[in-house]
Amino acid sequence: MKTINTFDELVAHLGSRTDKRRVAVVCPNDESTQYAVCRAIDEGFVNAILVGCTEEAKAVFAKYDATRVEYVEAADADDAARKAVALVREGKADVLQKGLLNTDNLLHAVLNKETGILPKGRVLTHLTCAQIPGQDKFLFFTDPAVIPHPTAEQRVEQLKYVVETCHAMGIEEPRIGLINCTEKVNEKYFPHTVEYRELIARVEKGEFGRCIVDGPLDLKTCLSAEALHKKGINSPLEGKADAVIFPDIQAGNVFYKTITLFCGASCAGILRGPMCPVVLPSRGDSKASKFYSLALASI
Repeated sequence: MKTINTFDELVAHLGSRTDKRRVAVVCPNDESTQYAVCRAIDEGFVNAILVGCTEEAKAVFAKYDATRVEYVEAADADDAARKAVALVREGKADVLQKGLLNTDNLLHAVLNKETGILPKGRVLTHLTCAQIPGQDKFLFFTDPAVIPHPTAEQRVEQLKYVVETCHAMGIEEPRIGLINCTEKVNEKYFPHTVEYRELIARVEKGEFGRCIVDGPLDLKTCLSAEALHKKGINSPLEGKADAVIFPDIQAGNVFYKTITLFCGASCAGILRGPMCPVVLPSRGDSKASKFYSLALASI
């Protein structure tokens, strides 16, 4: 498979496949969600199950026949969330997407211990794919939105999801940086850097499949060969990281906001850990970002 380096390439790849993902959309009653779903249908990579759709929203989707769009009635947002999650549990949907409802409403249904879709032992985390102007490939990073201070066990799962996603995008041997503000292991002030070394040891034993992982490294030395060489650091990443794992949510969130505000980056974000990818956009995300997130979930 050819490596996918841009969102245009991702959409083209998805459109060339014969199979279509079945996306359960919870309360698709806002313009941006409708844009994302309609465009994904038009590009040919999804069929939609619209759960809790208003009559006004149904009018937007009326141009599609029953082979492309189905409707499931719901009493309210909570009922819609439960029914959409049930579709995933029953194997009738491959992707779950949030529409016009509070995040808490949807997550309550996703995380329900009896009827939810987060298997026991799995970790819910957020993964972002960014197309940054001036860069010739995607940058994947985690976690800017869900886990405040990842434990060693949670970081293991984050790495698994990053590797899986990179492989799905055609990156045969992804280079992944473990981020810190220094390149030195410091047990006193940055105990997670000790966990980094332990994680790398497991990578070297082959536990995560084909990938190259190094750290602690700062962001610049992960992504710039020039910065790496100026500091005299030897790293198998060679300043060419495909993905980075941040030490905590603060670092990840600030990075996300910085590249979108000051760099004009286009981003897609999904939740990993549940039985299927979950598209959980924030209120500030653009229509294009919601569409790209649906595309990322569909890969």
